[in-house]
Amino acid sequence: MGRMREFGTTVFAEMTALAVRTGSINLGQGFPDEDGPAAMLDRAVEAIRDGFNQYPPGPGVSELRQAVADHQKIRYGLDYDPDSEILVTVGATEAITAAVLALCEPGSEVIVFEPYYDSYPAAIAMAGAVRRAVPLRVDAGRFAFDPAELAAAVTPKTRAILVNSPHNPTGTVFTSAEMEAIAGLCQAHDLIAITDEVYEHLTFDGVAHVPLATLPGMRERTVTVSSAGKTFSVTGWKTGWICAPAGLIRAVQTVKQFLTFTAAAPWQLAVAYALRHELEWVTTLKDALQGKRDRLMAGLAAAGFEVLRPSGTYFVQTDIRPLGFTDGLDLARRLPELAGVVAIPTQVFYDEPGTGRQYVRFAFCKKDAVIDEAIARLGRLAY
Repeated sequence: MGRMREFGTTVFAEMTALAVRTGSINLGQGFPDEDGPAAMLDRAVEAIRDGFNQYPPGPGVSELRQAVADHQKIRYGLDYDPDSEILVTVGATEAITAAVLALCEPGSEVIVFEPYYDSYPAAIAMAGAVRRAVPLRVDAGRFAFDPAELAAAVTPKTRAILVNSPHNPTGTVFTSAEMEAIAGLCQAHDLIAITDEVYEHLTFDGVAHVPLATLPGMRERTVTVSSAGKTFSVTGWKTGWICAPAGLIRAVQTVKQFLTFTAAAPWQLAVAYALRHELEWVTTLKDALQGKRDRLMAGLAAAGFEVLRPSGTYFVQTDIRPLGFTDGLDLARRLPELAGVVAIPTQVFYDEPGTGRQYVRFAFCKKDAVIDEAIARLGRLAY
C-alpha cells in the first residue's frame, strides 16, 4: 500500500530483537519488569474461571465504563455518561488509530508534536490524512513547543491536533499555559483534540497532569484516550478507553467495531476493580518510579551523557554529544557491543531526523538491580 510504504518494522521491535540477540539489558522498550497489584491480577483470574471468556459488549463491559466515568469525575471533575460517552478499546493505540480513522478524511491535516510516538504517523497515513509536525525543543531543561510555531501549523485543511501529555518519548508534561494555547487554537479553528494520556498518573516532582478536556470549551471537542497498561503495569493486557461526547464516540465505535469489535472481558473486569480499589498502589508506583528515574539519571550523567530531567512517563532523554557521538541511531545499534545495553534513538520519531539526531532515550521502569547493572555497563563509555 503506497501510503504505508514509509513504515516498516518499528524501532521497538528492532531494538528489542537486538537486546535478545546480544544478551543486552533492554532499556529501550517501555514495559515494566514487575506486575501490577496482586488483587487486580486475582480479579482477572477469577473472571476467567467464572466464565467471562466470550464476546463482551462492543462498547465495553458496563463495570469498566462506569469505573472510568467515576474516575474522570472524581479526579478531574469531568462528567461522562458511561453508556454513550465511553468506549473500551484494545489499548490506547487502537483508540488513537480508530479516532483518527473515524474523524479525519483523506487529505485533511493532523498536527502532531515531534518527537512523536511511532503509531501516530501510521494512523494518520492509514486515514489518508496528512501530518503536520510541530517540534518540541529543549528550553530551560525541558522539551517545549513554541506557540507561534503551533499556530503557524494550522491551515484550512487542519482537522485535529494529537496531544500526548505526559509525553512519550521526551518525558515532558505540558503546563497549563501550554494546554491553554492548544485549547485556544482548537476553539479558534474548530479543531478536534485527540489526547493520549496513558501516563496520566505517572508524573513526578509534584508536577500535575492537566487534561485538555478540563479547559473551558474543550470537553465537547476532545477525544480523551487512556489505558490500564502504564497505570497498573499490565502493558500486555491492551485495555484502553476513550472518553468523548456521544457523537464522537459513535463515530469512533463505527470504525472500532470493524477493527477488533471488542476487547477481552477478563481484563476489563480486573481493570474496573483496579480503578476503584488500587489507585493507592499507583501512588506507590509513581513514587518508586521517581526514585528509579533519579537512579538512572545519576548513572547516565556519571557515564558522560547530558541528561534531561523528565517530569513524567518511563523515559529519560539524553544528549550523546558530550561522549563524542553525534548520531543516536548509530549509537543505539552499537551500544550492545560497546556497553551491553539497548536504548531507543529519538531521531526516528521526527519528520526531519536531524532535529533529534543527538538524543537517545532510556527507560527506567525496571528493577533497581537491572538499572544498577545497566549503569555499570554504560560506565564503559566514559573510558
